[in-house]
Amino acid sequence: KEKMLRAAREKGRVTHKGKPIRLRGDLSVETLQARREWRTIFNILKEKNFQPRISYPAKLSFISEGEIKSFTDKQML
Repeated sequence: KEKMLRAAREKGRVTHKGKPIRLRGDLSVETLQARREWRTIFNILKEKNFQPRISYPAKLSFISEGEIKSFTDKQML
């Protein structure tokens, strides 16, 4: 499963018999909820060109002044 997802990310587009298909990671309800909770902050950072990323399970990272900042708790931001 992981090999298929990795290959799909590398190729960008996966097809089966000429038809495009989408492959998605299997995330837990807890992970999806944690990502939803970061959404507002993530979007603000994105608008300000901070290149935010959400890592598994739910850690927000972004680049500020050439340094990668990582947070697991919104209160620490």
